[in-house]
Amino acid sequence: MRQLIPFCIALLLLSSCTAKKENEKTAFVDVPVSGLSGKQLALTHCSRCHAFVKPELLAKSNWRDVLPAMGHRMGIYSSGFRPDSLFDTGISGSIVRDVNIFPERPVLAKEDWRKLEQYFLENAPDTILPPLRGHKIQLGLKHFTYKEAPFSHRPSLTTMVKILPDKRGIVFSDGKSRRNILTFLTLDLRENYSLPVASTPTHFYEKANEIYLTTAGKGVFPTDAPNGSLLRWEKNVAGPGYKEFTAISDLQRPVSMAYGDVNKDGLEDVVACEFGNQTGKLAWYENNGKGGYTKRILREKPGAISAILNDANRDGLLDIYVLMGQGDEGVFLYENQGAGKFKEKRLLTFLPLNGSQYIELADFNKDGFEDIIYVCGDNADKTPILKTYHGIYIFLNDGKSNFKQSYFYQLNGAYKAMVRDYDLDGDLDIAAISFFPDYLRYPEESFIYLENKGQLKFRDYSFPEASKGRWIVMDAGDMDADGDIDLVLGSFVYFIPQGDTTGLGKRWLSDGPSIVVLENITR
Repeated sequence: MRQLIPFCIALLLLSSCTAKKENEKTAFVDVPVSGLSGKQLALTHCSRCHAFVKPELLAKSNWRDVLPAMGHRMGIYSSGFRPDSLFDTGISGSIVRDVNIFPERPVLAKEDWRKLEQYFLENAPDTILPPLRGHKIQLGLKHFTYKEAPFSHRPSLTTMVKILPDKRGIVFSDGKSRRNILTFLTLDLRENYSLPVASTPTHFYEKANEIYLTTAGKGVFPTDAPNGSLLRWEKNVAGPGYKEFTAISDLQRPVSMAYGDVNKDGLEDVVACEFGNQTGKLAWYENNGKGGYTKRILREKPGAISAILNDANRDGLLDIYVLMGQGDEGVFLYENQGAGKFKEKRLLTFLPLNGSQYIELADFNKDGFEDIIYVCGDNADKTPILKTYHGIYIFLNDGKSNFKQSYFYQLNGAYKAMVRDYDLDGDLDIAAISFFPDYLRYPEESFIYLENKGQLKFRDYSFPEASKGRWIVMDAGDMDADGDIDLVLGSFVYFIPQGDTTGLGKRWLSDGPSIVVLENITR
């Protein structure tokens, strides 16, 4: 989950210090006043590392929650000293401390900081009204039948779900009772077998007789500790057991992987989204052909959340599309230059309030070029208000990797959207889940099916049982091998909606399913 919105770190530390005895806190002389206005200060300090957030996008109460965190990034602390509470215990905190994310010395004068604060508070509205829907979402999915697995962990803490091909059922992971469990379900959604794993699974990939399991570390919650890994399991043909190897270790909270031969040496490489927290990275790991990998860093910033390998310029080399969250949010293209070298190109930039979650590539207008579908809606931060710009976007490709927004569907708390021709009518539909919907007014927002009506126009549907779980993961695939695409949704109920008056939270805890299936009945 994302933590509070990251704010920029000024690069120049201007103040000087007076040494005191060992182990004692050190006070610093205030830096000179700049003479800039509050707006100029905000633009200078906050635009250095991410898109500028206008004051009117948050209410005054939200800014009062956010501003102290901004101050911490600029060496401004209420006590005058940097508190140790800003750092996690152990290696996670040590990593953050070493890179000076929270500087000991202030990077601007206290008077300038007061001007900056005043600028945001004076120009912010008192309240922000939640978005209203222009029409009612229609209940009922004519192409799908709802199925609930008789086997569930309660409370459900599903962190990954995958449809297995060839009628082999579903695999999903759960962190029940601090144990990480990988469960394989049969085609009729009954438990086949479950395996305890040492770390929380976040991504599942299989080929031939091998399974690659990405694990985030000790839980899915924010950390900078390099406790994640990529496990390689060799299938045991004699039974359900697996022989386990650690393919890549010391990953910083990896959330997803992409696989492909990046350097055209005939071996499958790995692109790792090491989301981390305050720190993290995007890296590709070169397969050495001997069971090991060599790390190649592409972007040394936190927030890599979704990566896709695709030959963008059709030169025969796999390029890398990646979605970055956690502050400097945007879509980047790493153009493959050959010989393992890449050139970074920023395609799209988003606000740090967006809560970027997911991307896919799909040709919506059938011009032969891959367009970008972008999903944003993570609200697990200090501004958990419903936002008009959360939802599903389509950016059309002009054929030269320039992208223009051509569609937007407002969806509170949108988390993932998967593009497929679900109704087999020759165009692309969208299935989406939300982790932070408007449960009070529109609980059906938990799942949305957008049926393509042509010319980038869609009709939205949901299903009556949409609020039976709190959907955080989803997969699409032909589960029953009948030629159409089914869906599976996974529920994670650690987070109960803030101020929940609906009673949904209690029901999730007591009898909410780990997963549900939407079986496609088109064929």
